[in-house]
Amino acid sequence: MATPVKNTKFDEYLEYPCPFTFRVMGLANVNLTDQILTKLQPIAPGDYAPKVKPSSKGNYESVSLVVTVTSGTHIEEIYNVISAIDDVRHML
Repeated sequence: MATPVKNTKFDEYLEYPCPFTFRVMGLANVNLTDQILTKLQPIAPGDYAPKVKPSSKGNYESVSLVVTVTSGTHIEEIYNVISAIDDVRHML
């Protein structure tokens, strides 16, 4: 079951729909970008151009992508779904 994010101020500061950047850090060499896009498409369909940056030692990678979100709840849903991927270590 998804854990809700508490006391967010998204609705105070954002006017929906709007672009929102997510940065996902996870293991490299596990098709992390494909895993993220597979989970993202059902809840936020779109044509994404993720930016991937490897860590200095190549063990991890950072995937940044801009998603059009429709509400604070939508942001939380995306955060919960993507952060639940086994190979994801952190998400901002």
